[in-house]
Amino acid sequence: MLRANPRASLTAADQALALGLLARGSAGHRAELEARIEACGPDALWDDPGLVPALLAHRGLAAPSATLLVYALLRRLLLEIGIDDTSLTDYCASLVLAFGRGDRAYRIGEHDERRYEYLADLLAEADRAEGEHQFRIRVHLGDFSLWLTGIFPDYIAARRARKGGPDLPYYEALGSSGFRMASDHALASRYGLDGVLRAAGERFGALRIAMNRLSDRLMFPRHHSPDRLMRQVRDAFLFPPR
Repeated sequence: MLRANPRASLTAADQALALGLLARGSAGHRAELEARIEACGPDALWDDPGLVPALLAHRGLAAPSATLLVYALLRRLLLEIGIDDTSLTDYCASLVLAFGRGDRAYRIGEHDERRYEYLADLLAEADRAEGEHQFRIRVHLGDFSLWLTGIFPDYIAARRARKGGPDLPYYEALGSSGFRMASDHALASRYGLDGVLRAAGERFGALRIAMNRLSDRLMFPRHHSPDRLMRQVRDAFLFPPR
């Protein structure tokens, strides 16, 4: 399963970079930021609305770490649609960071040999499994659905147009169900995941939209298609960008 701890993994170097970018060379502003960190902790930096624009515009030698960039951007995007929940931000950031490496998205565990390329295969396996294996499959059903719909919505739309594949609502329904079933499993509370899994199931559509905006802006900014435009219009109606 994912280690949903990017926020706790942010380093002193991440904090120094964020502080320098936000201070913009002003000793007075830097002192104000340091006082806020002293009072509120480093979240005073990560939640600052000026951090994401500063990170994206930064061209210095000390590049932002992937953890800092992904966490800060998802935190801002989720806040923009009304989700002020650092545990959900952590979970989504850990998903992007973990599944972006190799073929991790297709495996229930990092070292599992078997690959799952279709949600239907995960559903069938979950019906056969028991105990911890069943719990992990249900979690992965939610994770894999959120990864596909959040980062590759244009691929889903293109495959649907080309081969008649499932649409976004199909993936959303299965992903939400996977998270909710996993949150009800006895092992969810033992691992301390029942709350975040339940929240992910209940707010799957909103998480998908935030991750779409990350993907559109950061990963595939040059892709343009009628399907992307229509998706962005529909999602903007639900959650207007700020």
